[in-house]
Amino acid sequence: MTKYVDQGKNDTRSGYGAGMTELGRTNPNVVALCADLVGSLKIQTFIDENPERFFQVGIAEANMMGIAAGLTIGGKIPFTGTFANFSTGRVYDQIRQSIAYSDKNVKICASHAGITLGEDGATHQILEDIGLMKMLPGMTVINPCDYNQTKAATIAIAEHEGPVYLRFGRPKVANFTPVDQKFEIGKAVLLNEGTDVTIIATGHLVWEALIAAENLEKEGISAEVVNIHTIKPLDDEAVLKSVKKTGCVVSAEEHNYLGGLGESIARVLALHHPAPQEFVATQDTFGESGTPAQLMEKYGLNNKAISEAVHRVLRRK
Repeated sequence: MTKYVDQGKNDTRSGYGAGMTELGRTNPNVVALCADLVGSLKIQTFIDENPERFFQVGIAEANMMGIAAGLTIGGKIPFTGTFANFSTGRVYDQIRQSIAYSDKNVKICASHAGITLGEDGATHQILEDIGLMKMLPGMTVINPCDYNQTKAATIAIAEHEGPVYLRFGRPKVANFTPVDQKFEIGKAVLLNEGTDVTIIATGHLVWEALIAAENLEKEGISAEVVNIHTIKPLDDEAVLKSVKKTGCVVSAEEHNYLGGLGESIARVLALHHPAPQEFVATQDTFGESGTPAQLMEKYGLNNKAISEAVHRVLRRK
C-alpha cells in the first residue's frame, strides 16, 4: 500500500488561482474573465499583476462565453470563471454554439462544483455538469483532485489547443499529490497497486478512495486506486489494464451516476472487457443545504461508501 500524506488542507479553487498567477507571468496571451466572483475564484493576484488582461463581465455569464469566444479570434487564450452551475447549465447554448461547435480555444473554469458547495443548497450544487460537458464534441473535461493538481492542470490547459472544461471545488481538502507533478491531459495516474479490486476515482473522491484502500488492506483486500483527472478523453488503456488484472471496479465521483465518470468507464468495459462495476455517486437526485461533510455522508460520497461498494462488487466478481 502506497502511503500518501496530506501536505495540508487547501481548496482546489486556490490551486486554480495559483495556476492563473503563474500563467499571468509566463503566457502573455492568457486573459481572465469573471462573472462577479473574483474572490471565489481566487484570481485577485492575476488581476493585480495584469489589470489590462482581466474582464469583469458581472452577472452576465452568457455574455462572458460570447466575449471569450471572440477573444480567441485575436489569438488570446481566455479563461472564464464562475460557479460550475453558472459555467455550464446557465450558458449551455452559448457554450455549444459559440465555443464547442465553433471549436474556440476557450478554457471554461468552474468553481464550487458538486455537492461540497455546501450550504448554498441544491440550486447552486450542480451534479450534472460533467455529463453536460463531456457530451459536447471536441470538449476536454478535467476534474483534478487537490490543490497541487488543480494548479498543474490550470497551467497545462493553456498549452492545449481547443475548448476545455476545468472543474474544481470550494472546501479545503487534503493536498497530497506532488508539487512538481507533470500534468498530462488524458493520462490516468496509478496511485496504489492492488490485485482484488480497482477503485477509479476523480476529484474530491480520490483522497477518499485512498483512505478506503488503506482500510480495506486491514481486512486483507488489495485495492488498486486510479486517479482519473481527465474524464474526456478517458484513458481507456489504464482502465482496461487495471480491471483486467483485478476483475472488478468501483467508480467514485461527486456527480450524478448518470452521465458521469462511472458511465464512461462502463462504456469502455462493455465494449472491451465486461466486468462487475459499482457506482459511488449521487443517485439521480438534487442536493440540499448542509456542510460538505454532512452532505458527503448523507449522499454516500466518502471512504465508507467506497469500502461498502468494494464489498458489493467483490460478491459479484
